[in-house]
Amino acid sequence: MQCKVLLCLYFLTIIKHVSPTEVWVRPHTSALLPCSISVPPVGDSLLGISWTFNGSHIASFGTTDDNHVDKGFSWDTSLFVNGTFSLTVLNATLDQQGVYECQVRYNVSELHSSNVTLDIKVPPTLSIPSTMVVLDVKSELQCIAEGFSPPLVYFSWTRAGEVVQLEQAVTAVDHTPEGTYWAVNVLKFIPLVDDQNVIYGCVVTHAALDKLLSLEFQLSFVYLPTVTLSAMPLPSRDSPLTLSCDIEGFYPEDVSVSWLQNGTELPAPLLSESGPDGTFRTRRYYTLSPEQRELAGEVECVVHLPSITEPVVTSAALADIDPIIETQTALTKSAKASVSLMCISLVLVFLLCFGFSWRRRDEKQKFLNVSGIILPPRVIVGQKGRVTISVEGRRVDRVQTTWFLNDTPISDTSHTVSEKCPLLLSGGDVGYYKLHTQGPLHSTGDSSKQRLLSSLSFIPLISIHKGAVFKCQVSYVGKDQVVVERVSDKFTILAPPKVSEIQLTEAGDDSSVVTLTTQALCFHPDIITFRWFCQGGELSPVASQALSAPRPDTQGFFSAMSQCKLPRAELEHGGTKVWVSVHHIALKHPITRETRGFIKRPNVSEIITSASFPGQYLTLGCDMTGFYPPGISVTWLHLREGEVDDREEEVIEGGEVWGPLLSGPSTYRANATLRKRGTNEEKESTGGVVCRVEHCSLEEPIERQWRNILIAAPSIPSSLTVHWTSEGVGVFNLLLTGGNPKAKVLWAAGGTTLIPLVSNETGGKGVDGQREFRSVCALERSTCWLSQTDENGQMDSRKNGHTLKTKAAVADPETEGIEYIDERDGENNNVERKVTQMEVEDESREEEEGVETLHINRVNVRKGPRGEERARLRVSVEITHPALKLPVHRTWTEPKEEVSSSL
Repeated sequence: MQCKVLLCLYFLTIIKHVSPTEVWVRPHTSALLPCSISVPPVGDSLLGISWTFNGSHIASFGTTDDNHVDKGFSWDTSLFVNGTFSLTVLNATLDQQGVYECQVRYNVSELHSSNVTLDIKVPPTLSIPSTMVVLDVKSELQCIAEGFSPPLVYFSWTRAGEVVQLEQAVTAVDHTPEGTYWAVNVLKFIPLVDDQNVIYGCVVTHAALDKLLSLEFQLSFVYLPTVTLSAMPLPSRDSPLTLSCDIEGFYPEDVSVSWLQNGTELPAPLLSESGPDGTFRTRRYYTLSPEQRELAGEVECVVHLPSITEPVVTSAALADIDPIIETQTALTKSAKASVSLMCISLVLVFLLCFGFSWRRRDEKQKFLNVSGIILPPRVIVGQKGRVTISVEGRRVDRVQTTWFLNDTPISDTSHTVSEKCPLLLSGGDVGYYKLHTQGPLHSTGDSSKQRLLSSLSFIPLISIHKGAVFKCQVSYVGKDQVVVERVSDKFTILAPPKVSEIQLTEAGDDSSVVTLTTQALCFHPDIITFRWFCQGGELSPVASQALSAPRPDTQGFFSAMSQCKLPRAELEHGGTKVWVSVHHIALKHPITRETRGFIKRPNVSEIITSASFPGQYLTLGCDMTGFYPPGISVTWLHLREGEVDDREEEVIEGGEVWGPLLSGPSTYRANATLRKRGTNEEKESTGGVVCRVEHCSLEEPIERQWRNILIAAPSIPSSLTVHWTSEGVGVFNLLLTGGNPKAKVLWAAGGTTLIPLVSNETGGKGVDGQREFRSVCALERSTCWLSQTDENGQMDSRKNGHTLKTKAAVADPETEGIEYIDERDGENNNVERKVTQMEVEDESREEEEGVETLHINRVNVRKGPRGEERARLRVSVEITHPALKLPVHRTWTEPKEEVSSSL
């Protein structure tokens, strides 16, 4: 017995208490609640274990008779001897969350006590109660996470994949009866026009989620209305008073209107109608009873839109809008002043009668008859329209007109904005307007009257003229008072649709059905009709499904798509003709698109050649891919320089077509080849070959061209030829023979550094029939340094020198008719120096007819660094050609003897 007591005391000194533990599990899974001691007991006869949850014993074991485990829990008693007393929760539910306490006793002493918290992980679900926002007005979007556990959750917001609100932690305090939590997060922003059709997203992070949970959506824009309150008067005060509330420019259509009088709600219903700009309008009436009318006071019209917290409110006092109240007030005031007005009126009557008789004649002359504003019968986007007003009277020569768009004055912009330029200028809503005034003209009905026509030409643009009206004010010159004002009716801007061809695609996994699709783009207004038809079999006319955009794009245009489905077998025969007819108010006649069979256009590649050496066979190839049906035709034609038409007679024989080969579902590919012998003949050097592809899907054949361009380097002389005139002008000559294409030359001259020069080039054929290209450059030394160059970096001959007028010097400096004097041979660089008598004429005669000019470049050669002697003159030409890997240079250098003699 003493040994047992000592052993128990030993256990109490070495056992370590385990800290509280937290266990997370999914709903309806088993959860192990740990409880153990580091040193197991010697035996279990004095051992007592109990588990407690919410003050109740759910499991117990020990010396007492109360050994049990509640339903839904289990443990393994065989592990007690090892010091393990863990409890398993079977099929854990939300109501089993909480703190579990484990107590272990030996005899009467407590060996161990620990707490285990059981939590259930439940992932959240997301929802957006409303996506409706108001354009350019601060709005809020709510994202609700529901049914999750534990209560901590993180929210963030994205726009087009970009984070617009960083992650925020929210600890939910409200929970549902089931034991889960819910939380809400708000995004506050101002919606703009650019937010239309942009994907927004609410992103949530939670402990029960393996990855981010996102809910994407698009904004639904709400347009706030303009509300006007008015009254419809009746002759008697005892009659009911009808109030009118005009609500315009709102979207969507769902709108509710309530009436309030002195804060008390008044009921009223009415339907709404669609306006020309896509918004809705409605007018709500309320008839006040005589008792309500007698109460007077303030009447309010309150407009509520769905998902908008703040309604649109307008109010008016009955004293301002009720004509009977206004009349009574006016009569009361007039009664007080009746005596004084009667006295004044007697005096004014006499004065007015005298003045009226004096000005009667002049007023008759100023009497005007102004017509209404005449609108064009059809207002088409991008097509010029004209509005006109006619003024008839005796003094129309003194009449002036002023035009307005709504309330904005219109000025003539035809001198700053072209009809073909963009109509909307940067910085404002300004379009193309041109004002016209015609007259005064003699009136057809009365020769004593005159007529004036004032008109305004404009080019309609939806963003400017949609829902607008034109206004014209008629007044006299020098007078500010407006005599007559005319306002046009609202007009509908029309834009005809652009209808695509019919596209055929297979309907998903069902390969036996083909979907036919056509699109209509850039039309206005939004009402459009698609009608599908077919023939050639036992099929009836096809019903279509039209998918139209609910809102216009940023430019105000609408788009729509229509589809229909047909059996694939009918279309593959090629005999079933299907067509769609598109009807729109902007079209005088419907637009029709048709197709016959399951047809796909071929994709034709450029012509590829396997060799490019003269005299060898060339293999030309052209690929055709992605076409159906497989029937395809390829024709090879000669292409000569300058020829465009009548090539059908020059068919090249020997072409082959490999295929067609089935490359995919209802698609084929083929390859056309042509073997052609290379040639060096001049007539073939710039010609080529045309590959013409014909297919039933093509209205016009597809053509690809290949040019047989022969590249050959020209013959370049080993040195330059120079002729010197008696005035000290050097004419340098370079002659290139043969070669294709023409080479490019660049002349330069100077001392240690070079500057570009202006040269003259001529071309033709020599005696042997070869191509000749001659370049001539003239220059003279200058005593001053002039470096004016044109925009291409070359010297401007009109600034740097003068012109030597001689046609022969350009074409051939050795032509007969040029006399050479002081002729001698040069000693250096094998240069032939000749002094030629040539005519140097004044610049004022440069434009004489029939005379060609040779630019004379003026080149200054600076002295040496010490000033002893100047540098030697160098003249160089650079020759570039596609056949030359590197440019070729030819240089002439002034002999040293001439440098010394010129000092």
